[in-house]
Amino acid sequence: MFVHLFYTLKKYGVPVSVTELLDLNQAVQSGLVFADREELYRLIRLCMVKDERHYDKFDRAMKAYFEGIDSLDTDALVNQLKNLPKEWLDLELLEKNLTPEQRAALEKAGSLEELMKMLAERLAEQEKKHQGGNRMIGTGGTSPFGAFGDHPEGVRIGGPSRKQSAVKVWEQRQYRDLDDSQRLDTRQMQIALRRLRRFARQGAAEELDIDQTIHQTARQGMLDIQLRPERRNRVKVLMLFDIGGSMDAYIEQCERLFSAAKAEFKTLEFFYFHNCLYDYVWKDNLRRSSSRMNTWDLMHTYGKDYRVIFVGDASMAPYELMSNGGSVEYTNDESGAIWLKRMRLHFSKTAWLNPEEQSYWGYTQTIAAIRDIFDQHMFPMSLKGIEDMTRYLAR
Repeated sequence: MFVHLFYTLKKYGVPVSVTELLDLNQAVQSGLVFADREELYRLIRLCMVKDERHYDKFDRAMKAYFEGIDSLDTDALVNQLKNLPKEWLDLELLEKNLTPEQRAALEKAGSLEELMKMLAERLAEQEKKHQGGNRMIGTGGTSPFGAFGDHPEGVRIGGPSRKQSAVKVWEQRQYRDLDDSQRLDTRQMQIALRRLRRFARQGAAEELDIDQTIHQTARQGMLDIQLRPERRNRVKVLMLFDIGGSMDAYIEQCERLFSAAKAEFKTLEFFYFHNCLYDYVWKDNLRRSSSRMNTWDLMHTYGKDYRVIFVGDASMAPYELMSNGGSVEYTNDESGAIWLKRMRLHFSKTAWLNPEEQSYWGYTQTIAAIRDIFDQHMFPMSLKGIEDMTRYLAR
């Protein structure tokens, strides 16, 4: 069962194995879904897709599997549609708008495969421009093929979406691969940060150990409850956020990152700095003058085993990084570069996460300098960037 689906998923680039196929068969045979296509879709995705980035490939594979798209030469259709004369789709008539009763009276093809076959037939027949018609490819009519018309089911060719009833849109892909260079939401950041986890059982024994309880009860001949420490992520994370100035443009992204980190890490400490790290940091931006922490104290408070993540665009005047007294807010005795190097030497693993577009990094002198200080461990704030950073920090 589902062998054809298995090969369809592989064809569309979804990484599936025989184990997942067996899991799906067992789930269906156990009656988890019955006569519900939507529920079946969700069950198949649950069993067969292990990474959210493959959802788009999965959706395209499922359309091919359920609708029979592969039985048609869709590539040939696409090429024919690209070569349609532009004047066939010019908007010279008023847009067609039918009443609900008129729309309901129009004949539907019945399936996507039948609709595509009809389109192929029309392409073979049509030799001139059509407008206001009910059969050929054109505009302002009730034909299922074209634009600016009205039909309860059709293929939109050119023109914007109006009725949201087209089952296929040829001027753009209906689905897009998830781009690992795009900006992330909180959920995506959580998933990317999840690589930075090392579980261990530490602390007081407060969690019921079912296996040992059963074993000891059988051995003693009477109930013998066994407890164990809770399994926790023992990775400790220290985050240092650049705040203010050019970072105002990235506040929303940093808030998402902070929310994701708080959800993922039990031991998370955070502080703020402005532009570059100098001799103090702070916890409360509204009380930063009275809530400062000396950077020396920071290094003495948190051990070398903390994973340190600097978050900032690394963009500033060169003297703010390289010169004594370079801070824009006060006269610092030592340069920011010296303090960054001290942090690198003190902690075993440090990385810099940069929300600035990576393509712009080469145009800013201080970004290149800080990348060198961090031994090239500067990463963009994208899905791939965060995954690469956590992979490095987890080693």
